[in-house]
Amino acid sequence: MSPLIEPGFFANAPVHVALIVGTVVAIVSGVVGTFTVIRGQSFAGHALSDIGTAGGSAAFLAGVSPLFGFVTMNLVAAGAMELIGVRRPRSRDVATGIVLGAALGLAALFLHLDTTSTSTTGAAVNVLFGSVFTLPASLVPVIAVFSFVAIAAVAVLYRPLLLTSVSADLAQAKGVSISTVGAGYLLALAVAVSLSAVTIGAILSTALLIGPAATALRLTRRTGAAIAVAAGIGIAATWIGVLLAYDSYDWSPQHHAWPVSFFIVALIFVFYLAAERVTK
Repeated sequence: MSPLIEPGFFANAPVHVALIVGTVVAIVSGVVGTFTVIRGQSFAGHALSDIGTAGGSAAFLAGVSPLFGFVTMNLVAAGAMELIGVRRPRSRDVATGIVLGAALGLAALFLHLDTTSTSTTGAAVNVLFGSVFTLPASLVPVIAVFSFVAIAAVAVLYRPLLLTSVSADLAQAKGVSISTVGAGYLLALAVAVSLSAVTIGAILSTALLIGPAATALRLTRRTGAAIAVAAGIGIAATWIGVLLAYDSYDWSPQHHAWPVSFFIVALIFVFYLAAERVTK
């Protein structure tokens, strides 16, 4: 195994944290991402990943983990999007765009303050592109709690969520509260995007949310099977990505490891292309 796995990989504590966190986040992304693709709300997921930049950079400025900033900002943004928007898709997009613009302005301010008003180094890189190898083990229980909240929200709303995703008019005719289901889904989406952001960065988190789910839905139209396949693809991409990032440290004389986020996103893209080829 030495040509594939560098010595010390399985004994490395940061690797253990990266694999545990990556696995949990991949499962959450598979669950929530499948409904995001079915509902045609990939733009909302992408917007929340960008909006989370403001929260992550604000957390750096306050000296706390970016995870709390991602979650707080995305929950506030999701609530604002739900209040501003209405049921029609065009109005939802307008609400998303308004909240996104405001959040990106805050992100620009906070990132500026991170680099000019504090001694913190690498804030922008950590927020935008993630650094799963630097996550402390103490953060694992917190990530587990947030993951449980997101999955529980989807589990409780599973049937009405699936119905509203397929036909909002039919769901309304059956007495389903569209606003309640939408708010619950946005809660799960906000948490899932935040967890993905802390793993591979805010601007890349959509790849982990949308990529595996889109790939799975090309392979199967059954929602339960698609969720399982999406989670499996996300876990595979994360584990292989962590391994390649660890191995890349010795690929050059300078001993600079390649970003794990690059490998994860690249692998997800390859998996999607492979699925497209298989289903043609």
